[in-house]
Amino acid sequence: MAKRACALHILVKTQAQCDALKAELDNKGADFHLLAKKHSLCPSGKRGGDLGEFNKGDMVGPFDKAVFSGPERVVQGPIKTRFGYHLIKVLYRS
Repeated sequence: MAKRACALHILVKTQAQCDALKAELDNKGADFHLLAKKHSLCPSGKRGGDLGEFNKGDMVGPFDKAVFSGPERVVQGPIKTRFGYHLIKVLYRS
């Protein structure tokens, strides 16, 4: 069972924004880092959405669940939390 993960994310206010960004990633091959820098409301957006490595339980529930139970290297979302809507890309778990 993985206890740590490294992930990227993009945080926006609405599900519509999140859906539109996911479509750009899925259908147009957009660059996750560039979209995060341009659109993410999280300070990690300046780093292309890079959250670095973190422990299981460090993030809010729905986010944590997606990171530790979803697929790696695939964009997941929209994931709704109290902060807004996230697109999440897990780079690795250990």
